Formats: sequence, structure tokens, C-alpha cells
Amino acid sequence: MKPTIPKGTRDFLPAQVRKRKYIFDIIESVFKKYGYAPIETPTMESLTTLSGKYGEEGDQLLFKVLNNGDFLAKADQQLLNEKASKKIVSSISKRGLRYDLTVPFARYVVMHQNDIQLPFKRYQIQPVWRADRPQKGRYQEFYQCDVDVVGSNSLMYEAELVNILDEVYTALKINVKIHINNRKILSGIADVAGVQDKFMDMTTSIDKLDKIGEEGVVTELSKRGINRVAADKIMSCLKITQLDELATVFKDSEIGLKGIEELRSFHNYFDTSPNQNEVVFDITLARGLSYYTGCIFEVKAKDAVMGSMSGGGRYDDLTSTFGLKDVSGVGISFGAERIFDVMEELNLFPEETAEDIKLIFVAFDQESHQFAFKAACQLRAADIACDIYPAPLKIKKQMKYVNARKIPYAAIVGSEEAASGKVSLKNMETGDQQSVTISELISQFS
Repeated sequence: MKPTIPKGTRDFLPAQVRKRKYIFDIIESVFKKYGYAPIETPTMESLTTLSGKYGEEGDQLLFKVLNNGDFLAKADQQLLNEKASKKIVSSISKRGLRYDLTVPFARYVVMHQNDIQLPFKRYQIQPVWRADRPQKGRYQEFYQCDVDVVGSNSLMYEAELVNILDEVYTALKINVKIHINNRKILSGIADVAGVQDKFMDMTTSIDKLDKIGEEGVVTELSKRGINRVAADKIMSCLKITQLDELATVFKDSEIGLKGIEELRSFHNYFDTSPNQNEVVFDITLARGLSYYTGCIFEVKAKDAVMGSMSGGGRYDDLTSTFGLKDVSGVGISFGAERIFDVMEELNLFPEETAEDIKLIFVAFDQESHQFAFKAACQLRAADIACDIYPAPLKIKKQMKYVNARKIPYAAIVGSEEAASGKVSLKNMETGDQQSVTISELISQFS
């Protein structure tokens, strides 16, 4: 049988893993700098935890895990006969793979509320799963790098999170545009268009604007029961770029004006900090997830064709679904897979991330091989990463292996070197060789 992996998943070769670790290390270092602490949550969550948190479309992308043993034993026979797959899920599946890290975090806060201090600042770097159609930059298994704070309504944290976005992408050398909006502004649009009862339908449609264009959004709104007059009003609002102009349109919408006030409060903090990347007000930014209630963010690369690379926002009511009220939160998520793909495309990884190790020992005979092993142990004791070819085979074969692994230096050991306590250090790129002692070797590679 030919081995395969599930669609939307990937294997990673050592060179790719090193590059991914480079990304994770930079992101984690910035998270730590801002005072966020690491947590982890299980791969699987109860379906009751996940369901209903991501909107209708998000719920359809949840991976469900069948109950242990005979999962059909307690299934509703009538629903089975009717092939009512959506209705029968609750009787055959109690668990699902996590769709994101935010909802599990809200569950975590409620369960550990007596163990944490509010405001609680956490970061989390773990994989998530979505039954989405695989395409460029979109996978069914992928890593998210999340940073959130719960227990405070301060707009300072929105500014801090945008600073984190700016600092991470600057460190990765990716030029980005950071888009910001507020869900209350979108509620204001629903107000003035008279479709408050269709808010989620409106935002889900707006969220597709980049993909299907204005007429496509109008068609989508119509399919969701929003008439042409209201749709035209929505689309005219989406062309507004200035908060002052928007305030005039929202003169009779209390929630819309509140959204404008929150954005201005954000800028009171953010505009005092130095930043490298462009930050823009984008009224078309909707973020389809249903739990957002305030400021929302999205990041797109300037120099590569890629979807959202980071996103997030304020969520006031998420913990209340698990029984803990009045605990507001705000957070952002970095999509590691898309960051990786963009950095590969733009050749942004430093050369050293392509390196396996800098040094490998090769030997001509058994006695020399034992000397090489002892020398390798001395280097490792000095915290120097190195390797040794496992047997004193023909030197040509050993050097072919060194070149294949792109190791820049080979420490060649023959009987003469072993007797003198030295090695012949060869630069694999230039071909230059020099005789050095083990202590000199340690000094050179420390």
C-alpha cells in the first residue's frame, strides 16, 4: 500500500522545521517581552465547548471525533434511516479537534479562574484543525500563535497587541499592512441600514468582499434576506474612510458612535508608540467569527499574494457562555503556515536557518573513528552541535554525505591526526584545510 497523509496536512523536512522554529522563536520572544505567560490546552475539546462559537460556517468546519467503541450503539435509529447527519452528530460524537485557540482559552479561564490573576495575559503556540478546502496558504492542520489578555476593558491592550503585530513582522522582515475596525461600527451600519436582526448575515457577507467583490456581496446579502435598498446603504457605508464622516452617518446609532469612540481611544494610546508598519482604518474588515464585540484586526502582506496572516479582536461575552460573566478579553493570532509560505516566497529566512550543524567528523580507519568519537564528545560537552559519520568507510562516500547535508566544515581524522591529537579541518565551500587541535576546534566553533 502506498503511504499517504490526510489532505490539508503536511510533513516537514528538517530544514523546514528549523525555519518554522525560527518563526516560533521570534514570535515567542516578543510575547514574553510584553509579559505574556505560556499555557497549553488539549487537542480535543468537548463539542459543546466548540459548537456555536464560530458562526454557521465555522461550525461546519469542525472536525468531530467519533465516540469510543461502538459509536452507533446509542445513535438515533430514525435519524440514521433518514441520513440526517447534522442531527445525529450529538449522539455519535462528544468531542472535536480544536478549531482555534481562543474558545479553548475562554473555557480554560473559567475552569482555572481561582488559579489565575486578572488581568491574565497568556500566549499559546499549538496546532488547530479546520475541515476547510485546502489551497495556497490554507491547510486543514496548522499552527496558531495566539496572545490574549482577559479581565480588562482597557483599550491600552488593543494598542499593545498592534505593537506586538508590528514588532513581530518587523523582526521577520515581512512588510505588512495592519487593518483595524470595530464590530460596533459594523453594528452601526446594520442600524442605519435597518437590518439589526441580520447582523451576522451582514458581517458574514462583508467578510467575503475581497473574494467576491461588491456585486457578489450584494448578491450574498440578498440570499440572506437583506433587500436591495438596505444592501445599497450597507455598501455606501463601506466606502467611508474617515471617522468624522462616519460619525455624521451614525448620529442616531448609539452603538456605532461607541465603536468610533473606542477606535479613537485606541489611537490615543497607539499613536504615542513608534511603529514600522502601516496601520489603517478598514471599515470593510468584518472578521466572520461571531464572538468578536469590539476592535478587530487583520494583517496582510504587502509583497506577496496571501490571505490574512494575522487576525484578532475584542470579545466581551465569550467566557459567559461557560458561566463566567463580565470578563472581557482581547487577543490576536499569528498564522504560522502563511508566515512560513510568505517568507519562503520572498526568500526572507536567514542563511543559518538552512544549516543543519556546522561540523561533522569523518575518519579513515577504526582507530581514527574512535578518536573522532572522543573529540565529538568533547565538543558536545562544550555545547557545540556536531556529528560523526557512523563508520570509517571510503572517504569519498563520507564526503558525499557531508555535501548532501550541506554541513560547512568536515573534521577529517586519519592515523596521523589521531596520533598527534589534531584534525584536518576542511571548509567544504572553499576546499581550504588546516590542522587544528581539539581545543582550537572548540574555540573556533564556540
